[in-house]
Amino acid sequence: MSFNSSQIQAIHHNRGPALVLAGPGSGKTLVITHRTKKLIEDYQIPPSNILVVTFTKAAAAEMKERFTRLIGKNLPVSFGTFHSIFFKILKYAYRLDSSNIIRQEQVFLWLREILSECKLEVEDEKEMLSGIQGEISLVKGERLSLEYYYPKSCSKEVFLQFYNGYEKRLRNGGFIDFDDMLSLTYELFSKRADILSAWQKKYPFILIDEFQDINKTQYEIVRMLSGENRNLFVVGDDDQSIYRFRGAKPEIMLGFEKQYPETVKIVLEQNYRSTGAIVEAAGQVIRCNKKRFQKRIYTKNPKGDPVEVRVFPTPVTENKELARKIREYQEKGVAWSDIAVLFRTNTDARLLVGFLVEYNIPFHLKEELPNLYDHWISKDIQTYLKIAAGSKDRADFLKIINRPKRYISRDCFDTPEVSLDRVASYYEEKKWMADRIEQLKEDIAFLQDLPPYAAISYIRKAVGYEEYLKEYAEIKKIRIEELFSVLDELQESAEGFQTTEEWFLHMEEYKVELKQQERQKEDWDAVELATLHSSKGLEYEVVFLTDVNEGLIPYKKAVLEEDIEEERRMFYVGMTRAKKHLHIYYVNERYHKRIEPSRFLEESGLIKQIPELPIG
Repeated sequence: MSFNSSQIQAIHHNRGPALVLAGPGSGKTLVITHRTKKLIEDYQIPPSNILVVTFTKAAAAEMKERFTRLIGKNLPVSFGTFHSIFFKILKYAYRLDSSNIIRQEQVFLWLREILSECKLEVEDEKEMLSGIQGEISLVKGERLSLEYYYPKSCSKEVFLQFYNGYEKRLRNGGFIDFDDMLSLTYELFSKRADILSAWQKKYPFILIDEFQDINKTQYEIVRMLSGENRNLFVVGDDDQSIYRFRGAKPEIMLGFEKQYPETVKIVLEQNYRSTGAIVEAAGQVIRCNKKRFQKRIYTKNPKGDPVEVRVFPTPVTENKELARKIREYQEKGVAWSDIAVLFRTNTDARLLVGFLVEYNIPFHLKEELPNLYDHWISKDIQTYLKIAAGSKDRADFLKIINRPKRYISRDCFDTPEVSLDRVASYYEEKKWMADRIEQLKEDIAFLQDLPPYAAISYIRKAVGYEEYLKEYAEIKKIRIEELFSVLDELQESAEGFQTTEEWFLHMEEYKVELKQQERQKEDWDAVELATLHSSKGLEYEVVFLTDVNEGLIPYKKAVLEEDIEEERRMFYVGMTRAKKHLHIYYVNERYHKRIEPSRFLEESGLIKQIPELPIG
């Protein structure tokens, strides 16, 4: 096997700290495995004294498998994640075993218990609890002060109830979670010099993969573990640091040479994965970031096809063409599994999934896709349409009767089947209430003859559902834009259906397909649908980046310069997943509003290639 000069330098590194900047497709796994082999065979380091740390179980397993294949036998090199290594340390110190690790299912049950104790009414329980769990993890993992932490998922008072209630349950049950593995190891090494010394002697050589994703606590533990040996061999790419929301600190990598002035810095600049056109366009984008190591990624691969950038009038036309283009590649002999569609968020895939089902294209969801039609706002709209279609079910009426506020008492609905005439008689002495019930009857009658898209528009404006959502957002202290985006997406999904029955049938088929997806294995031949976050580390012959518009890429919540730089890194990661063909799509309008192309397209120099299409 031949190596380039930078790879050789990294593989041959012996002692002391080394910082290896490994661009996309530059062979970082190859470098780590061969350097480990070099330490053992040429530098006579006992295999049991070498620790190789990765961020995921899958990456650790792959690294170990490749190393074993390379060396031809099993050797006692320690391959593992930060959590698995730290838990191993805690096991020896505190006599823990796997029964002490709290299961994810139990965590969710506890959070539901605490929610009940708080006596909070929430429309989307799963979304709220997932957000709170993520914030608890962030506070613990980063050892943040609760006094100065201001949560995003709920009020500070409510968050403290959740945090304290969760921690009490952990202690009472003798459990630890993944974040405890970090904090307890940090405390152990800080207080017990004898235990720290023993592990320093155990692992005098430490190699870390994906170093750009390390957080503060992980780094502090690693620094303690390396001790006076200072044999830290860290590999990563600051341009691919995209996990700040999980606590990752790219500035740690950027400041590594200050912490270790004797560091040998090695840059792996040759990309073996992508064509020249893809490498060039991606490089032009990422060079716009200011806080980064200067490097110029190149490839000796052919130039290949130009990066295709296309604009579409609407998301519907965009996704129809996307489905057609995917099928075209398959007909040309490209395997389904060699094609990936990448999105900024997992909800952005919803519209495409519908078209893939329609075109009978197999697909695999890298992450769970929340079902739009199960959202409480969607359920409200569906209920209005069910009533318009003839439902007299009491539960249906109770769901929407005061959405918007009509001040109609639940006591009116005392029979399994509802008669609005009977409800009106309940308020015969209150003309203003009788008028409201009469208006509701007229609204339901009007909805009967409308196709779903027009019906939703009528419910939003004429019935007053938007006003209800505004009041709800104000009470719950959440951004109204988040609620309206669900409503917009729902209405968009209804476009093209002539009857409510047709639309409801589509919903059922969609639900069945999502359930089938949950049962499918990742190794079957199917198009990969993934977020930019979950695509990291993967590669495909053909990659589509969709909805590359302002507000999505970069995301609307990215305001500060550091946020924009992370969004740019995310786009860069998406571009560099492609080996041969990269397609970038954006739209002119979304939810009947003009939307601008992403600034990253102009930065890439590709925007000049965009053909202008008319709106509508």
